[in-house]
Amino acid sequence: MKSKTLATWIAVLGGTFGLHRFYLHGLRDRWGWLHVPLALLGLAGVQRMNELGQDDKLAWLLIPLLGFTIAAGMLAAIVYGLTPDEKWDARHNPGAPVHATRWGPVLGAIVALMLGAAALMASVAFSGQRYFEWQVEESRKLSQ
Repeated sequence: MKSKTLATWIAVLGGTFGLHRFYLHGLRDRWGWLHVPLALLGLAGVQRMNELGQDDKLAWLLIPLLGFTIAAGMLAAIVYGLTPDEKWDARHNPGAPVHATRWGPVLGAIVALMLGAAALMASVAFSGQRYFEWQVEESRKLSQ
């Protein structure tokens, strides 16, 4: 039996690395494995920025990947948490009686909404700022 509450909280806590997909679909899930390299590349970007500073152009290309994978995991948690129990059980537990989940998935969806919105806004702001700073730098080089 696949628990909606557990799937929601796995997506909140480990959705960045696709753990929720592995829980629901097994280790052969290609979408789950897609999360892993993107998240690791984003973490590599954070590491590069810590070592080389904020002017590292590769870091500002990699860091948003981490933010977007966080946001994707949180979106999955929101979808899981707000899916009606009947629909969840029909899809993930066919033939089993409907299991009432109460507040666990809803609270997970609330947490995911806060974390996902923060990660998405930070990723867009960071990448936008870096892009426009790069454009200003390039225009200064051309004018000299």
